[in-house]
Amino acid sequence: MTAQSSWTPDQPVIELKNVHVIHKSRTGTLFKRDTVHAMDDVSLSVFKNQTLGIVGESGSGKSTTARVMVGLQPETSGTVLFRGKPLAHSGREKQEMGKAVSMIFQDPSTALNPRMIVRDTLMDPLNVHGIGSQKERVDRVKDLLRVVGLPMSALDVLPRQISGGQRQRVAIARALALGPDVIVADEPTSALDVSVRAQVLNLLQDLKASLGLGLVFISHDINTVRYISDRIAVMNQGRIVEENTTEAIFDNPQDDYTRTLLSAVPSLI
Repeated sequence: MTAQSSWTPDQPVIELKNVHVIHKSRTGTLFKRDTVHAMDDVSLSVFKNQTLGIVGESGSGKSTTARVMVGLQPETSGTVLFRGKPLAHSGREKQEMGKAVSMIFQDPSTALNPRMIVRDTLMDPLNVHGIGSQKERVDRVKDLLRVVGLPMSALDVLPRQISGGQRQRVAIARALALGPDVIVADEPTSALDVSVRAQVLNLLQDLKASLGLGLVFISHDINTVRYISDRIAVMNQGRIVEENTTEAIFDNPQDDYTRTLLSAVPSLI
């Protein structure tokens, strides 16, 4: 039985069970390197139509968790389930996961190819996966631009010719190209001006509602995570120290580290 036939949309698209990721560091001796526990017994579930916020300071393991969720970082131990099946890092499975789970990176300036115009950037995933005819791909690219609120004139520009907020909208459009079930957004507003952060957050909210997306939103700023998330997982030193609904996290935090984050000076979204 295939993953698609055994999985139903009310089940997690991605599920991490007791996942560990251990890196060898540059410290230690020649024959015995020190190790860094980037993920320490992490269990999380990602559903369609729900936003999971992951919050923690730099080095807490958030970005490693994001990379594991999209199949870019293999787990050292534990289980990663994709549509109810253990993820094997084979070519076919990675292709299926690449269509169902997309990622938005922190800095659109480095995430987008500086030598490709927007049209080619959005066309590329459709070409790679052989989606539709040439005309259907062209129509899809135009639809993507409309969905993220960019004018058709943006099709023929290079990333450096548009603003940071517009570049991130292009990155979001590219993430939507294959009709994913889940988008993993790793600090997607931190490289943007304060004035455009709310616009990008509102766009992600609207896309989640209109497309039934699952969204994983990763940030160091708990106020930004609060704004967009249904549930929040708080990470510290590679571990999930607390996970609950957004309301419960803010009204009745259980962990000292969560309380420390909440007591920090509020920042603008």
